[in-house]
Amino acid sequence: MPLFVIERNFAEQLDPEAIDESGIKVVNDDTGIRWVYSFLSADRKKTYCLYEAPSPEAIREAAERLGVPADMIVEVDQYIPTLR
Repeated sequence: MPLFVIERNFAEQLDPEAIDESGIKVVNDDTGIRWVYSFLSADRKKTYCLYEAPSPEAIREAAERLGVPADMIVEVDQYIPTLR
């Protein structure tokens, strides 16, 4: 399944404690996408999320249903392993 990075810009600061994880999972399952992980910017106004999804359209549909932005969606073409 393709990987996508999603940038979300929030006008108000995001409160990670107020996230309805079970509701998000229901919508994600329904649209065929899977959240992998997310990063929150230092100013708490942006998130960068990695998802497995069949298409950018599936991500946009889930975002619209959840009422969250999906300002930029970029398909990850190649994974570069970390050097240690």
